[in-house]
Amino acid sequence: MTHADTTIDPSADIAEEDFETLGDHHRMAAHHFAAAAKHHLLAAEADDDGDDEAAARQAYMAYRHQLNAVQFAEIATMDSESMDDEDAMELAGS
Repeated sequence: MTHADTTIDPSADIAEEDFETLGDHHRMAAHHFAAAAKHHLLAAEADDDGDDEAAARQAYMAYRHQLNAVQFAEIATMDSESMDDEDAMELAGS
């Protein structure tokens, strides 16, 4: 993996509007977290090579994917019917 390779495989892109189930939201969160990780690795490599422009571009892409991942993770959590308020409080340590 080199910092010159600034794209993530476009064939791996998933049409977000096609996702409706709880599992689909979890898959989208995972997809975006994985893409964020790839971009962070590219940013780190670019930084190691002294390529500030590529590092900044990759960091920005990682951040965007992270925002999308968190959004899908929150949707999955809010839509979860299997967890009631008491279970959520117990998991949170309250």
